[in-house]
Amino acid sequence: MNIPKEIKCVIFDMDGVIIDSEEIHKKAYYETFNSIGVNVSDELYKTLTGSSTINAFQKLVQHFKLNLNPEDLVLEKRKRYVNFFENDPTLHLVNGVENLIKHLYKEQITLVLASSSAMINIDRVFTRFHLHQYFKAKISGADLKESKPNPEIFEKAAILSEVAKEHCIIIEDSDNGIKAANDAGIFVVGYQNPMAEDQTLENANLITDSFSTLKSELF
Repeated sequence: MNIPKEIKCVIFDMDGVIIDSEEIHKKAYYETFNSIGVNVSDELYKTLTGSSTINAFQKLVQHFKLNLNPEDLVLEKRKRYVNFFENDPTLHLVNGVENLIKHLYKEQITLVLASSSAMINIDRVFTRFHLHQYFKAKISGADLKESKPNPEIFEKAAILSEVAKEHCIIIEDSDNGIKAANDAGIFVVGYQNPMAEDQTLENANLITDSFSTLKSELF
């Protein structure tokens, strides 16, 4: 798929694209795994990246044949995440993304957030880093029937943007997210986050490791 001739909307993933939170999500997950006595391999964890928390725990309950409620596990993991989020002063935005967001906003390019995180976590990030004003809409995959790699979240994002798909691009850092973008028929940029080295990004239409470079190439 070619780069859109005119980009009118950018759809952002959040974790690993806007905020460097992959590590605290992983810590929160593994604390929860340990608390219920399951040993999740790196390979199995990789398949969960980009999925909503409820879908991840539904998969794990089925995989390990656990007599546990996935929704209870979501709450347990969320408590641990919030603890890390509120007590980690080093938590920061991905290098160069704030400058890119402000540039796109100034250029009147529509911005939409499409994240697998719960809306409470999205709002927590957007409030802490003062991002609400730049985005036309925010979607949480946790509120949808299907999670990434299902394309539903990006199809809804395009509808909310009120921009035709051929004028949209998506920025993602997970293979599940990239598959969702591919299946939605929207051009996708794979961002190589150093904290997500287990993601291949092989099906992205364009791969970058620098938002500054991406800004000069596309905008």
